[in-house]
Amino acid sequence: MAPVEDVRAVESWFVANGLPYFVDEIREDVTKRLRPARLVSVLLVGLVLAAPIGLGVGLWADRWSYGVSSALTTVAVIFALYALLTLKAWLWIRWAAGQTLGSLSLMVPLVTRALPLLLLFITFLFINAEVWQVGATLDGGIMWAAVMLFAAFAVGFLLSRLPEELEAFDGHLDIDALAGACRGTPLEGEADRMRANHAQLPIAAEVAGLQKANLVLVLLVAQIVQVMLLSLSVFGFFILFGLVAMDDSVIEIWVGHEPETLLGPISRELVQVSVFLAAFSGLYFAVYAVTDELYRKQFFTSITHELERAVSARVVYRAMRRG
Repeated sequence: MAPVEDVRAVESWFVANGLPYFVDEIREDVTKRLRPARLVSVLLVGLVLAAPIGLGVGLWADRWSYGVSSALTTVAVIFALYALLTLKAWLWIRWAAGQTLGSLSLMVPLVTRALPLLLLFITFLFINAEVWQVGATLDGGIMWAAVMLFAAFAVGFLLSRLPEELEAFDGHLDIDALAGACRGTPLEGEADRMRANHAQLPIAAEVAGLQKANLVLVLLVAQIVQVMLLSLSVFGFFILFGLVAMDDSVIEIWVGHEPETLLGPISRELVQVSVFLAAFSGLYFAVYAVTDELYRKQFFTSITHELERAVSARVVYRAMRRG
């Protein structure tokens, strides 16, 4: 076995780089917390809290859609809190979000390619009477449910495509690439000794189970942060465009009633239509981001380099643990 202090230094490096499931003790603890009985208990807690909250909100708003959407949101929040606090999700969310926000310049090529065509398309939807009749007449509960539906489709698509990005390196890692990837980490010296003593990897580089899930979730969070930033940009664009181009008399003709003032000159109808189109834009952006070759080459080259280093560090870490 390697010295305990060396192993602990490596484990601290994993945690600091958003890879808590690469640490044996953390992964074993999280595995216990993912047992079906534990998840069913969390679901029951969520349902117990969701029922009175949904009923109360529905009665207060006098609309069943508010109650249903509030109940679903409560269950989602309970699972999110469970993941953040007990499954160590905040560790990889913090790292992935930091990596994405630190490389916002990489969004410029994508925005200049995807956003003009997207705005050209949805701007015509924005000045379409049918879109206003649908978007502006939805109550808040159904609108929130529609936004969550768009988000669920985007996350589902990303989860189906992002594992492909990992196949580019975890099955083709050799001893020389491993030593190079471990430069600048606590494993640098151990990786050099491994290269000097072995002609090939002593431990398979392929990751599976929670460790692979950790890598995929890091990529997922990085993509979600970018999708949210672009969706917020689209939302702000339509709010400004609506204030400039959309007259209240035109909105009244389209929706059948006088616009309701929400904040100053901003009407409730304008906000709802902008939210609806921004959510649709987020779904479009999520699909475009993982299918556009230029973006994948620029963005994923940066973040998968970090993940390749993580896979290399895992090999050395496992060798240190086994001795």
